[in-house]
Amino acid sequence: MDRIVDFPLLVFAISLIALWLAAQIGNALGRRGRLLDEAARTDFDVIRTAIFTLLALIVGFTFSMAVNRYDQRKNLEEAEANAIGTEYIRADLLPTPAAASVKGLLRRYLDLRLSFYTARDEAQLEQIDAETTKLENELWSEVKTPAEAQSTPLAALVVSGMNDVLNSQGYTQAAWWNRLPAEAWSLMAVVALCGNLLLGYGARRSHILLFLAFSLTVSTAFFLIADIDSPRKGVIRIAPQNLMSLSRSLSGG
Repeated sequence: MDRIVDFPLLVFAISLIALWLAAQIGNALGRRGRLLDEAARTDFDVIRTAIFTLLALIVGFTFSMAVNRYDQRKNLEEAEANAIGTEYIRADLLPTPAAASVKGLLRRYLDLRLSFYTARDEAQLEQIDAETTKLENELWSEVKTPAEAQSTPLAALVVSGMNDVLNSQGYTQAAWWNRLPAEAWSLMAVVALCGNLLLGYGARRSHILLFLAFSLTVSTAFFLIADIDSPRKGVIRIAPQNLMSLSRSLSGG
């Protein structure tokens, strides 16, 4: 089941409404309660500033976590393309029938890896994963049989390259599963709501534009974090440029 954070626009809408309502509730509580004297307001401003500072630090830290995961997914796409391209060249070291078979399987495998990066539907992804597993078994069988028949350094080199191809797919899948923990989102939400409550409570009158501007700023930050952290649903996505370039170079091979 998809999480809410898999839909960045939904995160933005929910955050904006929740934070704006928190500020309005805080303002209503402040107007009904006892007015703060100058000494109490000084202490209140210190606490409110501390919470806003904490929120900025948490947002910055979480944003950094999301960017690091994005960069990891991007780097692994490059590594995967290099592994497939290298193994395609090494396949020439196999006997002619096996070399042609391995190259044909690698081209099919490359198409599946491109589909993995561009697919959005869960059912389609399950089908891609099943076909990928089946094709990986066929690839391994094609290089294992000649290596067992004639154990040579060249055959070992081909087997090692195929191992890199299979490992790169596993690393990529693990990176796409590596998302921001729910605890980080919960902490950001709690601190942001508390900050907006205090923002409204400390206001001497209702500042609709002020409350909306602050809520909009924080919600935009949440949207950007969710968008970068979402590999498939966000606006910022990993484009398999290296795999597409490899596919074009192998199209005539």
